[in-house]
Amino acid sequence: MTTKSKIFIALVLVAALGGGFALWQLRAPELPQGLAFGNGRLEATEVDVATKVGGRLASLIPHEGDKVAQGQAVATLDADDIAAQLRAAQAQVRQAQQATRAAQAGVRKAESDVTLAHITLQRSQELVQRGFISGATLDRDRNTQQGADASLSAAHTQVAEAEAATQAAIAHGESLSATVNDTTLKAPITGRVLYRLAEPGEVLAAGSKLLTLLDMTDVSMTIFLPAADAGKVTIGSPARILLDALPDQVLPATVSFVAPRAQFTPKEVETRSEREKLMFRVKVKVDATWLAQHEQITKGGMPGLAYVQTAPQVPWPKNLQLR
Repeated sequence: MTTKSKIFIALVLVAALGGGFALWQLRAPELPQGLAFGNGRLEATEVDVATKVGGRLASLIPHEGDKVAQGQAVATLDADDIAAQLRAAQAQVRQAQQATRAAQAGVRKAESDVTLAHITLQRSQELVQRGFISGATLDRDRNTQQGADASLSAAHTQVAEAEAATQAAIAHGESLSATVNDTTLKAPITGRVLYRLAEPGEVLAAGSKLLTLLDMTDVSMTIFLPAADAGKVTIGSPARILLDALPDQVLPATVSFVAPRAQFTPKEVETRSEREKLMFRVKVKVDATWLAQHEQITKGGMPGLAYVQTAPQVPWPKNLQLR
C-alpha cells in the first residue's frame, strides 16, 4: 500500500469518526418517562381575502410580507356602475314615499266622504219617516253611502300597496348600498400577507382571491405519535416546541387536538420505531401571548420537534424548561 493510499484512508476514517461524533451530539436527548415527541413544522392559519362581487380591481395596497390590521381597507373595486344604480334606487325610494303620502291623503278624503254620506243617509231616513222626501231620495243616499265605504276600502288598499312599494324600494337601495360597501375589501384578521394573487386593472369574478393572510396569533405544529403515547395525551396538556433554527428558544404550547382514529404514518415523519405503521395525529398550539412577544422570529414552515406530556406533573428536562 502506497503512502498516498494510507493518507487517504486515514482522512476517510477521521471524517467518518467526526461525522459520527457530530450525529451523537445532535441526537435527540433521552426523555424521561411521561414525555413523548414528534417531528413537524410550524403552521399558521391562512385566511383568504376574496371579492364578494365582481368588478375591475381599482387598487390593492399590501404586498407580500406586509402586515395588515383587522378591519384595514386593503383593496377597492371600481364601483361607478353600482353607485349609479344606488342613486337610481334612492330616487325610487323618494318616489314611492311620495306615492304613499298621496295614498294616505286619499284615505283622509275617503273617510271624510264616508262621514258625510252617513250623516246624509241618517237625515234622509228621518225626513222619510216624517214624509218630507220620497223613498227614491233615501235609496240614492243609501247608495252614495255604500259607494263611500267602498272608496275608503280601496284607499286603504292603495296605501298598503304604496307602503309595500316603499319598503321594496328601500330594501333594494340597502342591497345596492351593501354592494357598494363590498367593493371596499377589508382585512378579516390581523396578519401578514403570504400571497398577493391579483393586480390593479384585472377584471375579477365574485369570489376571486386577492390576498392570503397568515394569522400569526394562531400557530401550531402537527406531530404523529404511536398509540402507546397518543392514548395518554389529553387536550390541554402542556407541550414544548424546539425549532431547528432556534435550538435555544423553547416555545410554550398546549395540546389542542388528538385524532380519534389512527392513520398511516406520513413518509416525512420519523418515528421512534420503524415498526409502527399506524400513528395518531396530535396538534400542538403555540401560546398566543408568547407569539405576540416574539412575532418577528416565528415563521410558518419552520421545522422542529414538539414534546408533549403523557403523564401529568412530569417535570420538564432542563433543555425544555421555559426561559
